[in-house]
Amino acid sequence: MVITSPVGPVLLLDDVHNGELALSALFITSGEEPPPIETADGQVRAGLLQKFDHSAVWRVRFSLPADRTSDYGWNGERFTVAGDLTGNLRLAYVSCNGEEVGDMGREGSERNAMWARLREAHRRQPFALMLHGGDQVYADEVTDGHDLSHDWPNNIPGNPSSSALADLRRHLRERFLERYAALYAAPEMAWLAARVPSLMQWDDHDICDGWGSLHRSRTNSAVGRALFSAARESFLIFQHAATPEDLPGRFADRSGAHLGWTVRAPRLRIVAPDLRSERTRSDVMGAGGWAMMEAEARRATQGHTMFMSSVPLLGPRMSLLELMLMAIPRMQKYEDDLRDQWQSRSHRDEWRRMLRLVRDMARRDGHGLTAISGEIHLATRATMDLGDDLLLHQLVASGIAHRAPPKAWARFLGALAWLGEDPLTGHPIRIKPLPGQRSRYTAERNYLLLERRSDIWKATWDLEFSGLTDPLAL
Repeated sequence: MVITSPVGPVLLLDDVHNGELALSALFITSGEEPPPIETADGQVRAGLLQKFDHSAVWRVRFSLPADRTSDYGWNGERFTVAGDLTGNLRLAYVSCNGEEVGDMGREGSERNAMWARLREAHRRQPFALMLHGGDQVYADEVTDGHDLSHDWPNNIPGNPSSSALADLRRHLRERFLERYAALYAAPEMAWLAARVPSLMQWDDHDICDGWGSLHRSRTNSAVGRALFSAARESFLIFQHAATPEDLPGRFADRSGAHLGWTVRAPRLRIVAPDLRSERTRSDVMGAGGWAMMEAEARRATQGHTMFMSSVPLLGPRMSLLELMLMAIPRMQKYEDDLRDQWQSRSHRDEWRRMLRLVRDMARRDGHGLTAISGEIHLATRATMDLGDDLLLHQLVASGIAHRAPPKAWARFLGALAWLGEDPLTGHPIRIKPLPGQRSRYTAERNYLLLERRSDIWKATWDLEFSGLTDPLAL
């Protein structure tokens, strides 16, 4: 891919420490070094992060205050960053920024209509951080156009040569670059990305549809390993401005075997486990991911935890739907979509384990916890009764660019949710409508606003056609 004009800056939050936001600014150019970042402390030049066939990715690491609004300069322009994490603040949450088929060919103003809305919301009242809950890029078509992968995952070459695999890796890297560059160049997102530091968590479409829930003969094949390797490299470069050798300090595993991370700010913790790197058809997370979550559960934390689960933590009895679909041969192609969910019959024990962890975290004195998720292309919410008049809230906002499924699907899921769910005895889960909505699931594109005022958190959804919901107290 040839970059005709620089893409960036894209601000990414490396960490919060010593009262400062440790930031990375990402740039994609045709090869030339971008101009330096200018702060109150002086100029910081870009370092080369990765080279591609006809372009290069650059990173500038710098710091801004975490207790007040500040700004930085680049290429003759000033960018204001509302970086105060100490008092009242607003966070934006988005997910599912694309579609499986034809996303690169969509008309920009239609595709990015909700990004434009989010941009205007920031102009009215700025966000301190932007949380991205998965499927930031839809990479399902990156395998097209190469002999080894064009029919992925249906037909996998048995024993490809090393030269053919090397050519496949080059092909995949360039296709990932093409998609990320197009996303970050879109004017609606670009304006926000230059002013609001982002924190990102991946899901299956950042790799391919159903990664980890596909059969191991696919994911463990030479082509599957090449695809995952290219997706992981691209995820780190474009969503974290990092390489495996220099992960930001918020990552739990310095080796990068799993890519879960935690950010700690005054009276706010954001925890994002990695639900893809270690995923198999029987396991959502591996030993590294569980070690991270066990450590966070033991950690005494004041304030509030935003727990990012790329697939909804609280949901209806998807295991019933899974059994029904598996009994119908032509519907078995949807097996990987259902196996992706915590509620899958394959993950029941793991789901209970995670629910116990977050239950114990949420019940700790002086601390609250809210689960936030995307993935399902609908907006909804749920609660789990924790006892003693406490509720665990699950907020689902999906997707910001992916068009909503038919309303009939939302109604079907709502009917399924009517049955209720009780994976932990004494802690029933209930799916509930958004404030002001009648149905449990809302089939409109959407994003989520999270606001803290005087240490009280509220959530508001912006729905494409219905507009802003009333605030929900958390």
